[in-house]
Amino acid sequence: MKTILDLAKAGECLPAEALEDILYRSNSDTHRELFQAASEVKAAHFGNGIYVRGLIEFTNYCKNNCFYCGIRASNKTVERYRLSKEQILDCCFLGYQNGLRSFVLQGGEDPYYSADSIADLVFSVKSLYPDCAVTLSVGEHSFETYRLWKNSGADRYLLRHETADPIHYGRLHPSVLTLKKRMGCLYDLKSLDYQVGCGFMVGSPYQEPKHLAKELLFLKEFQPHMVGIGPFIPHKDTPFREKTGGSLTTTLVMLALIRLLLPDVLLPATTALGTIHPHGRELGIGAGANVCMPNLSPENVRAKYSLYNNKLHSGAESAAEISELARRMNAIGCSIVLGRGDHPSMNLRKE
Repeated sequence: MKTILDLAKAGECLPAEALEDILYRSNSDTHRELFQAASEVKAAHFGNGIYVRGLIEFTNYCKNNCFYCGIRASNKTVERYRLSKEQILDCCFLGYQNGLRSFVLQGGEDPYYSADSIADLVFSVKSLYPDCAVTLSVGEHSFETYRLWKNSGADRYLLRHETADPIHYGRLHPSVLTLKKRMGCLYDLKSLDYQVGCGFMVGSPYQEPKHLAKELLFLKEFQPHMVGIGPFIPHKDTPFREKTGGSLTTTLVMLALIRLLLPDVLLPATTALGTIHPHGRELGIGAGANVCMPNLSPENVRAKYSLYNNKLHSGAESAAEISELARRMNAIGCSIVLGRGDHPSMNLRKE
């Protein structure tokens, strides 16, 4: 009879009861075995390479009021900023000089940047650096807008869904935001041939094992190219300021399960992991992650993009510290990859 660990290793979705067992009742030896299995699957598809993307957080204005987010519209304590097109292109230049060939343009849902202005920005980056991939992460938009950006040269889009359960989604967001619309955006992006990333918080308020089990089912059905997960970390100026943060172990277990479920997925070791543990990203890589995103944003704005308390914005998150990131990856038997780092399915198309 198959054990829970056998099911996980086989890349099968775990029901809520089994997931609860492996998350909360398994011992450290079981977790180590799970992480080892995930690492072996990752190595079979990617070797020891860790893809590096240059992250540019170009605006911390946002029209939304998500209950967990530090840059929510109602937070009046945030020192807001916007980067100009010239500043964003300067960030790309810095990254390109440091060997990066993949840029992530991320921001809140800021109406200041029109669909046409973002299209122009993407076109400009791709014109200057045609050998680079451009990822957008700017929230929910219409099919037509997503199509405009794809036609302008965008390669990827990150849109974390945060939870696959509509009731849970409603407890994390104001009523004007719905899971139905968020999922519709993800499927629109997939139909437009983006490399699509989704993701969720681990340990978010009101989350139960049944919600995490539903995440696995959704990921298996949707087959994203990228999955970004990290522990929930409260922010002092949000309605969830007193909530308990997500645990390191639970996040690592979910990373491993996602790697086993989606063997060739692009799976970041997120900044949030590095925030809750000094070696969080290394531990994430040991559990199956294979992407890191050093921060290319100007140093004077990094602390202002404060999604949660004590967000990491120094050390290996700085473009000047890519060599330090390489050193830390080398120390755990990995090497950084500075190329485009496309999903393997894209490479098959080129052949």
